[in-house]
Amino acid sequence: MELRNWAGNIRFSTDRVHHPETVGQVQEIVRKSRQVRVLGARHSFNAIADSTGDLISLDRLQPVLEVDAQRRQITIDGGVTYGRLAPRVHAAGFALHNTASLPHITVAGACATATHGSGSRNGILGSRVAAMEIVTADGTVRTISRADDGDRFAGAVVALGGLGVVTGLTLDVSPTFDMYQVVYENLPLAQVEEHFEAIMSSGYSVSLFSDWRESRFNQAWIKTVAASRDAASAAPTFYGATRAATDVHPLPTLDPATCTPQMGVVGPWHERLPHFRSEFQPSYGEELQSEYFLPRAQAPAALRAIADIRGDVAPLLQMSEVRTIAADSLWMSPFYRRDCVALHFTWRYDWEGVKQLLPRIEERLAPFDARPHWGKLFTIPAPTLQARYERLPDFRALLESFDPNGIFRNTFLETFVFS
Repeated sequence: MELRNWAGNIRFSTDRVHHPETVGQVQEIVRKSRQVRVLGARHSFNAIADSTGDLISLDRLQPVLEVDAQRRQITIDGGVTYGRLAPRVHAAGFALHNTASLPHITVAGACATATHGSGSRNGILGSRVAAMEIVTADGTVRTISRADDGDRFAGAVVALGGLGVVTGLTLDVSPTFDMYQVVYENLPLAQVEEHFEAIMSSGYSVSLFSDWRESRFNQAWIKTVAASRDAASAAPTFYGATRAATDVHPLPTLDPATCTPQMGVVGPWHERLPHFRSEFQPSYGEELQSEYFLPRAQAPAALRAIADIRGDVAPLLQMSEVRTIAADSLWMSPFYRRDCVALHFTWRYDWEGVKQLLPRIEERLAPFDARPHWGKLFTIPAPTLQARYERLPDFRALLESFDPNGIFRNTFLETFVFS
């Protein structure tokens, strides 16, 4: 049967998918494979997870959740999704400091591609990885950690699937907390340009949504820690925007019941940090995605650069999201040593049109040293992208030391890492 990704725009080069239930079975598969890659939730929009040999899905891997309350750490299996993990972490009295907006993706896959979440002071979840259990190219199990491997460990977290099969992660966690979110509608672009830092720092996590049809953001989602501010104190207006009277969906034609609760209703962190409820399966197909990260200080200029071509962007766009992410020290993270703003685009399912538009967007964002999301669609040439990652030579050497024969490599890695 033909295997495709979540959106259906990528056809995998093999249908040999293995579903091991134990780490030992993972080891056996790797030893027998000439080329192998790991599938997460298949939510990448490019061929980063493709393989011409074998694919390993960890969706049936034996679940693991070990809680070290004294160290404030948890150890998890490599196949767990945010949606399955988060309630269990909360029940144990702890919290992940950040999550992806979609709880259906795997934690290990998110870390490997620097998938991020939001917050002016919040780094990606990968920045909280303390140790990794990896089945390496010869089928052995190796544990590497922040404590024992130092700078090399910073190169291993965002490994783009090239290091091996990540069968376990140890994460730093925080005490559990409650949150609420409030949505404001029709936020003028001029206000965002003038007050960007204040707006994006107004909550624990802030997302701005625009269809770029007008010089405004359709919605501003502000997620706030309940202990820091009373929900009743949320103002009726926000920099010219008006507080929404009912729950909303980022796409106004879709049912807001699939979204996490709004209207200032307090609930646990894992039911507010994602935009979407885990009990609702996301739709398949009908969209493509791109995302670019650039220094946060350049956000107003970058937004103006997109606004200047919104007449070309809007017809292909379903919705765009703007978020901020704190800097980290991970070699291949787009946020390496720089606080960033994320410009996300959810496109209509029209790759020919999007493929023609992306170079124009990338040209306008080039002065800001924009780096694309590793798992989404972009057309930046490999040499240009490589020049934007100062630790790329070190990363290449790290992959070669773990996988000298390149069994975890694929066309994506050969193009953007080894070319």
